[in-house]
Amino acid sequence: MTAHTSNHRARTLFFQPGERNIFFHLLTGCNLSCRHCYINPDQHGRGPVSRHELMQWLELFATPNQESNLIFLGGEPTLHPDLVSGVRRARELGYRGITIDTNGYLHHNLLARLAPDEAVLSFSLDGPTPEINDPIRGAGVFATCTANLQQAVAAGFDVSLIFTASRMNIDHLAQMPALLEKLGCRRFFIQVIGIRGKSARPTDSPTRPQTEPVLQLSPEQWREIVPQVAADAAARGIRVIYPKVYLEAGEPFQCAGLQQQSYFIFPNGRVYLCPLCEDFPLHAWQIENGRLVPNPGLTERQLFTLEIAEGCVMNKLLQPGNIDYDPQGRPRHRISCCLLKQEVQP
Repeated sequence: MTAHTSNHRARTLFFQPGERNIFFHLLTGCNLSCRHCYINPDQHGRGPVSRHELMQWLELFATPNQESNLIFLGGEPTLHPDLVSGVRRARELGYRGITIDTNGYLHHNLLARLAPDEAVLSFSLDGPTPEINDPIRGAGVFATCTANLQQAVAAGFDVSLIFTASRMNIDHLAQMPALLEKLGCRRFFIQVIGIRGKSARPTDSPTRPQTEPVLQLSPEQWREIVPQVAADAAARGIRVIYPKVYLEAGEPFQCAGLQQQSYFIFPNGRVYLCPLCEDFPLHAWQIENGRLVPNPGLTERQLFTLEIAEGCVMNKLLQPGNIDYDPQGRPRHRISCCLLKQEVQP
Protein backbone atom coordinates (compact mmCIF):
# COMPACT_ATOMS: atom_id res chain seq x y z
CA MET A 1 0.00 0.00 0.00
CA THR A 2 2.69 2.50 0.94
CA ALA A 3 4.44 1.99 -2.40
CA HIS A 4 1.69 3.99 -4.11
CA THR A 5 1.97 7.04 -1.84
CA SER A 6 4.57 8.94 -3.89
CA ASN A 7 2.57 8.49 -7.10
CA HIS A 8 -0.79 9.58 -5.72
CA ARG A 9 -0.49 12.75 -3.69
CA ALA A 10 -3.39 14.68 -2.23
CA ARG A 11 -4.24 18.16 -3.45
CA THR A 12 -6.35 20.63 -1.51
CA LEU A 13 -9.70 21.58 -3.05
CA PHE A 14 -9.73 25.25 -2.09
CA PHE A 15 -13.07 27.05 -2.01
CA GLN A 16 -14.09 28.61 -5.31
CA PRO A 17 -16.02 31.89 -5.66
CA GLY A 18 -19.70 31.25 -6.29
CA GLU A 19 -19.57 27.62 -5.19
CA ARG A 20 -22.95 26.54 -3.75
CA ASN A 21 -23.83 23.35 -1.88
CA ILE A 22 -27.28 22.69 -0.44
CA PHE A 23 -27.46 19.95 2.22
CA PHE A 24 -31.18 19.24 2.61
CA HIS A 25 -32.16 17.02 5.58
CA LEU A 26 -35.63 15.76 4.68
CA LEU A 27 -36.24 14.12 8.06
CA THR A 28 -34.41 13.09 11.21
CA GLY A 29 -35.95 9.61 11.39
CA CYS A 30 -33.92 6.56 10.41
CA ASN A 31 -34.28 2.79 10.39
CA LEU A 32 -30.79 2.47 11.92
CA SER A 33 -29.26 3.69 15.18
CA CYS A 34 -25.59 4.26 14.39
CA ARG A 35 -23.29 4.82 17.36
CA HIS A 36 -21.85 8.04 15.91
CA CYS A 37 -25.00 9.59 14.39
CA TYR A 38 -24.80 13.42 14.32
CA ILE A 39 -28.55 14.04 14.11
CA ASN A 40 -29.98 15.83 17.15
CA PRO A 41 -33.80 15.81 17.04
CA ASP A 42 -34.00 18.39 19.85
CA GLN A 43 -32.18 20.86 17.60
CA HIS A 44 -33.17 19.60 14.14
CA GLY A 45 -36.85 18.65 14.56
CA ARG A 46 -38.59 15.31 14.93
CA GLY A 47 -40.93 15.18 11.95
CA PRO A 48 -40.20 15.11 8.21
CA VAL A 49 -40.62 18.08 5.92
CA SER A 50 -44.01 17.98 4.23
CA ARG A 51 -44.35 17.60 0.47
CA HIS A 52 -45.33 21.28 0.27
CA GLU A 53 -42.24 22.33 2.26
CA LEU A 54 -40.00 20.09 0.17
CA MET A 55 -41.07 21.74 -3.07
CA GLN A 56 -41.17 25.23 -1.59
CA TRP A 57 -37.73 25.01 0.01
CA LEU A 58 -36.15 23.58 -3.15
CA GLU A 59 -37.42 26.63 -5.03
CA LEU A 60 -36.25 28.95 -2.24
CA PHE A 61 -32.62 27.81 -2.61
CA ALA A 62 -32.62 27.42 -6.40
CA THR A 63 -30.44 29.83 -8.37
CA PRO A 64 -30.73 29.06 -12.10
CA ASN A 65 -27.92 31.49 -12.96
CA GLN A 66 -25.52 29.80 -10.53
CA GLU A 67 -24.29 26.21 -10.33
CA SER A 68 -25.60 24.50 -7.20
CA ASN A 69 -25.06 21.01 -5.84
CA LEU A 70 -27.92 19.45 -3.88
CA ILE A 71 -27.47 16.64 -1.36
CA PHE A 72 -30.52 14.95 0.15
CA LEU A 73 -29.88 13.60 3.67
CA GLY A 74 -31.73 12.51 6.79
CA GLY A 75 -31.99 10.60 9.00
CA GLU A 76 -32.42 8.26 6.08
CA PRO A 77 -33.73 10.27 3.10
CA THR A 78 -35.07 7.25 1.22
CA LEU A 79 -37.65 6.86 4.00
CA HIS A 80 -39.30 10.07 2.77
CA PRO A 81 -42.17 9.15 0.43
CA ASP A 82 -41.66 12.24 -1.75
CA LEU A 83 -37.91 11.90 -2.32
CA VAL A 84 -38.18 10.94 -5.99
CA SER A 85 -40.58 13.84 -6.63
CA GLY A 86 -38.07 16.12 -4.90
CA VAL A 87 -35.24 14.89 -7.12
CA ARG A 88 -37.26 15.58 -10.26
CA ARG A 89 -38.37 19.01 -9.08
CA ALA A 90 -34.76 19.88 -8.28
CA ARG A 91 -33.75 18.96 -11.82
CA GLU A 92 -36.50 21.19 -13.19
CA LEU A 93 -35.21 24.05 -11.02
CA GLY A 94 -31.72 23.73 -12.46
CA TYR A 95 -29.70 22.15 -9.65
CA ARG A 96 -26.49 20.95 -11.30
CA GLY A 97 -25.66 17.86 -9.24
CA ILE A 98 -28.10 15.86 -7.13
CA THR A 99 -26.88 13.29 -4.61
CA ILE A 100 -28.78 11.05 -2.19
CA ASP A 101 -26.82 10.06 0.93
CA THR A 102 -28.21 6.72 2.07
CA ASN A 103 -27.51 3.99 4.60
CA GLY A 104 -28.06 1.53 1.77
CA TYR A 105 -31.58 0.30 2.47
CA LEU A 106 -33.10 2.27 -0.44
CA HIS A 107 -36.66 2.34 0.87
CA HIS A 108 -39.77 2.84 -1.28
CA ASN A 109 -38.26 0.73 -4.08
CA LEU A 110 -35.95 3.60 -4.99
CA LEU A 111 -33.87 1.88 -7.68
CA ALA A 112 -36.97 0.94 -9.66
CA ARG A 113 -38.47 4.44 -9.43
CA LEU A 114 -35.37 6.53 -10.12
CA ALA A 115 -33.39 6.65 -13.37
CA PRO A 116 -29.58 6.40 -13.16
CA ASP A 117 -29.11 9.85 -14.73
CA GLU A 118 -31.35 11.56 -12.16
CA ALA A 119 -29.14 11.34 -9.06
CA VAL A 120 -25.89 10.01 -7.61
CA LEU A 121 -26.27 7.48 -4.80
CA SER A 122 -23.79 7.75 -1.93
CA PHE A 123 -23.74 4.75 0.42
CA SER A 124 -22.50 4.83 4.02
CA LEU A 125 -20.42 1.90 5.23
CA ASP A 126 -18.04 1.92 8.21
CA GLY A 127 -16.16 -1.33 7.89
CA PRO A 128 -14.81 -3.80 5.31
CA THR A 129 -16.65 -6.74 6.90
CA PRO A 130 -19.86 -7.32 8.85
CA GLU A 131 -17.75 -7.90 11.98
CA ILE A 132 -16.47 -4.30 11.85
CA ASN A 133 -19.37 -2.45 10.27
CA ASP A 134 -22.40 -3.97 11.96
CA PRO A 135 -21.48 -3.24 15.61
CA ILE A 136 -21.31 0.43 14.55
CA ARG A 137 -24.32 0.65 12.22
CA GLY A 138 -26.54 -2.32 13.09
CA ALA A 139 -26.99 -6.04 12.55
CA GLY A 140 -27.28 -7.03 8.91
CA VAL A 141 -26.39 -3.59 7.57
CA PHE A 142 -23.20 -4.65 5.78
CA ALA A 143 -24.95 -7.32 3.74
CA THR A 144 -27.88 -5.07 2.80
CA CYS A 145 -25.75 -2.04 1.96
CA THR A 146 -23.21 -3.88 -0.20
CA ALA A 147 -25.91 -5.87 -2.04
CA ASN A 148 -27.88 -2.72 -2.88
CA LEU A 149 -24.73 -0.84 -3.89
CA GLN A 150 -23.86 -3.60 -6.35
CA GLN A 151 -27.41 -3.58 -7.64
CA ALA A 152 -27.16 0.19 -8.17
CA VAL A 153 -23.87 -0.21 -10.06
CA ALA A 154 -25.41 -2.93 -12.25
CA ALA A 155 -28.36 -0.63 -13.00
CA GLY A 156 -26.00 2.10 -14.20
CA PHE A 157 -26.10 4.49 -11.24
CA ASP A 158 -23.12 6.67 -10.37
CA VAL A 159 -22.27 5.58 -6.82
CA SER A 160 -19.89 6.55 -4.06
CA LEU A 161 -19.11 5.21 -0.61
CA ILE A 162 -18.67 7.16 2.63
CA PHE A 163 -16.57 5.79 5.50
CA THR A 164 -16.65 7.66 8.82
CA ALA A 165 -13.27 7.09 10.45
CA SER A 166 -13.15 6.71 14.22
CA ARG A 167 -11.27 4.72 16.81
CA MET A 168 -13.87 2.00 16.30
CA ASN A 169 -12.74 1.25 12.77
CA ILE A 170 -9.53 3.12 11.84
CA ASP A 171 -7.43 -0.05 12.07
CA HIS A 172 -9.56 -1.53 9.28
CA LEU A 173 -9.62 1.43 6.90
CA ALA A 174 -6.75 -0.06 4.89
CA GLN A 175 -9.03 -2.92 3.82
CA MET A 176 -11.63 -0.60 2.27
CA PRO A 177 -9.97 0.10 -1.13
CA ALA A 178 -10.02 -3.60 -2.00
CA LEU A 179 -13.69 -3.77 -1.04
CA LEU A 180 -14.58 -0.74 -3.18
CA GLU A 181 -12.70 -2.28 -6.11
CA LYS A 182 -14.67 -5.50 -5.67
CA LEU A 183 -17.99 -3.64 -5.45
CA GLY A 184 -17.29 -1.56 -8.56
CA CYS A 185 -17.39 1.73 -6.65
CA ARG A 186 -15.00 4.36 -8.04
CA ARG A 187 -15.46 7.22 -5.58
CA PHE A 188 -14.53 7.06 -1.89
CA PHE A 189 -15.21 9.68 0.78
CA ILE A 190 -13.36 9.30 4.08
CA GLN A 191 -15.00 11.40 6.77
CA VAL A 192 -13.61 12.41 10.15
CA ILE A 193 -16.00 11.79 13.00
CA GLY A 194 -17.37 15.00 14.47
CA ILE A 195 -18.16 15.78 18.09
CA ARG A 196 -21.83 16.22 17.26
CA GLY A 197 -25.01 14.37 18.07
CA LYS A 198 -24.29 11.09 19.85
CA SER A 199 -20.54 11.66 19.74
CA ALA A 200 -20.94 14.91 21.68
CA ARG A 201 -22.79 13.36 24.61
CA PRO A 202 -20.83 13.07 27.85
CA THR A 203 -19.72 9.60 28.88
CA ASP A 204 -22.03 9.72 31.89
CA SER A 205 -25.07 10.45 29.69
CA PRO A 206 -27.83 7.80 30.00
CA THR A 207 -27.81 7.61 26.19
CA ARG A 208 -24.06 7.02 26.01
CA PRO A 209 -22.69 4.33 28.34
CA GLN A 210 -19.55 4.99 30.35
CA THR A 211 -17.94 2.08 28.51
CA GLU A 212 -18.24 3.93 25.17
CA PRO A 213 -14.70 4.89 24.11
CA VAL A 214 -13.57 8.29 22.89
CA LEU A 215 -14.31 8.09 19.19
CA GLN A 216 -12.15 10.89 17.76
CA LEU A 217 -8.84 10.04 16.11
CA SER A 218 -5.56 11.52 17.21
CA PRO A 219 -3.67 13.76 14.75
CA GLU A 220 -1.07 11.02 14.43
CA GLN A 221 -3.65 8.39 13.50
CA TRP A 222 -5.23 10.61 10.86
CA ARG A 223 -1.96 11.70 9.27
CA GLU A 224 -0.32 8.28 9.31
CA ILE A 225 -3.22 6.19 8.04
CA VAL A 226 -5.61 8.19 5.86
CA PRO A 227 -3.19 9.48 3.15
CA GLN A 228 -1.73 6.00 2.67
CA VAL A 229 -5.17 4.43 2.28
CA ALA A 230 -6.17 7.18 -0.14
CA ALA A 231 -3.07 6.49 -2.22
CA ASP A 232 -3.83 2.78 -2.32
CA ALA A 233 -7.41 3.48 -3.44
CA ALA A 234 -6.21 5.86 -6.15
CA ALA A 235 -3.80 3.19 -7.42
CA ARG A 236 -6.85 0.95 -7.85
CA GLY A 237 -8.62 3.59 -9.99
CA ILE A 238 -10.71 5.07 -7.19
CA ARG A 239 -11.06 8.82 -6.62
CA VAL A 240 -10.71 9.70 -2.91
CA ILE A 241 -11.85 12.83 -1.07
CA TYR A 242 -11.29 13.48 2.63
CA PRO A 243 -11.21 16.48 4.98
CA LYS A 244 -8.04 18.54 5.20
CA VAL A 245 -8.33 18.58 9.04
CA TYR A 246 -4.82 19.86 9.85
CA LEU A 247 -3.18 22.84 8.14
CA GLU A 248 0.49 22.76 7.28
CA ALA A 249 2.89 25.38 8.65
CA GLY A 250 2.25 28.69 6.92
CA GLU A 251 -0.83 27.43 5.11
CA PRO A 252 -3.65 30.04 5.14
CA PHE A 253 -6.91 29.35 6.92
CA GLN A 254 -10.07 29.48 4.81
CA CYS A 255 -13.59 29.55 6.28
CA ALA A 256 -16.41 28.19 4.12
CA GLY A 257 -18.81 30.46 5.97
CA LEU A 258 -17.02 33.44 4.44
CA GLN A 259 -15.80 32.05 1.12
CA GLN A 260 -18.43 29.57 0.01
CA GLN A 261 -22.20 29.22 -0.01
CA SER A 262 -23.07 26.04 1.89
CA TYR A 263 -26.49 25.68 3.47
CA PHE A 264 -27.46 22.92 5.91
CA ILE A 265 -31.27 22.75 6.03
CA PHE A 266 -33.18 20.85 8.72
CA PRO A 267 -36.84 19.83 8.99
CA ASN A 268 -37.59 22.44 11.67
CA GLY A 269 -36.58 25.18 9.25
CA ARG A 270 -33.16 25.93 10.73
CA VAL A 271 -30.49 26.73 8.16
CA TYR A 272 -26.85 26.55 9.24
CA LEU A 273 -23.77 27.70 7.36
CA CYS A 274 -21.36 25.58 9.45
CA PRO A 275 -22.08 21.93 10.34
CA LEU A 276 -20.08 22.18 13.58
CA CYS A 277 -22.80 24.43 14.99
CA GLU A 278 -25.68 22.04 14.47
CA ASP A 279 -26.00 20.99 18.13
CA PHE A 280 -26.73 24.61 19.09
CA PRO A 281 -29.24 27.35 18.16
CA LEU A 282 -26.52 29.31 16.37
CA HIS A 283 -28.09 28.92 12.91
CA ALA A 284 -27.74 31.94 10.64
CA TRP A 285 -31.16 31.60 9.04
CA GLN A 286 -34.66 30.30 9.71
CA ILE A 287 -37.22 29.39 7.08
CA GLU A 288 -40.53 31.04 7.98
CA ASN A 289 -43.57 30.95 5.70
CA GLY A 290 -41.43 30.07 2.73
CA ARG A 291 -38.96 32.91 3.32
CA LEU A 292 -35.34 32.83 4.49
CA VAL A 293 -35.23 35.04 7.58
CA PRO A 294 -32.01 36.01 9.45
CA ASN A 295 -31.84 34.55 12.95
CA PRO A 296 -31.59 37.47 15.41
CA GLY A 297 -28.94 37.70 18.09
CA LEU A 298 -25.57 35.97 18.21
CA THR A 299 -25.21 33.40 15.44
CA GLU A 300 -22.47 31.54 13.62
CA ARG A 301 -22.15 34.45 11.16
CA GLN A 302 -20.63 36.75 13.79
CA LEU A 303 -18.11 34.07 14.78
CA PHE A 304 -16.71 33.39 11.31
CA THR A 305 -14.74 36.65 11.31
CA LEU A 306 -12.69 35.82 14.41
CA GLU A 307 -9.05 34.97 13.72
CA ILE A 308 -7.28 32.68 16.19
CA ALA A 309 -4.00 30.78 16.31
CA GLU A 310 -5.84 27.45 16.37
CA GLY A 311 -7.37 28.02 12.92
CA CYS A 312 -11.09 27.22 12.92
CA VAL A 313 -12.84 29.24 15.63
CA MET A 314 -15.85 26.91 15.59
CA ASN A 315 -13.64 23.95 16.35
CA LYS A 316 -12.02 25.87 19.22
CA LEU A 317 -15.38 26.86 20.69
CA LEU A 318 -17.36 23.68 20.17
CA GLN A 319 -14.87 20.78 20.17
CA PRO A 320 -11.63 22.04 21.75
CA GLY A 321 -10.58 18.51 22.63
CA ASN A 322 -9.28 18.22 19.05
CA ILE A 323 -6.44 20.67 19.78
CA ASP A 324 -3.19 19.94 21.61
CA TYR A 325 -0.91 22.65 23.05
CA ASP A 326 2.81 22.78 23.75
CA PRO A 327 4.18 23.79 27.20
CA GLN A 328 4.12 27.46 26.13
CA GLY A 329 0.40 27.27 25.38
CA ARG A 330 0.79 27.34 21.61
CA PRO A 331 -1.38 25.00 19.51
CA ARG A 332 0.55 22.06 18.11
CA HIS A 333 -1.90 21.80 15.20
CA ARG A 334 -3.97 24.36 13.30
CA ILE A 335 -7.41 23.04 12.42
CA SER A 336 -8.77 23.72 8.93
CA CYS A 337 -12.38 24.46 8.08
CA CYS A 338 -14.29 21.17 8.27
CA LEU A 339 -15.56 21.72 4.71
CA LEU A 340 -12.08 22.05 3.19
CA LYS A 341 -11.27 18.82 1.35
CA GLN A 342 -8.29 17.02 -0.11
CA GLU A 343 -8.49 14.88 -3.22
CA VAL A 344 -6.39 12.01 -4.54
CA GLN A 345 -7.04 11.20 -8.19
CA PRO A 346 -6.42 7.79 -9.79
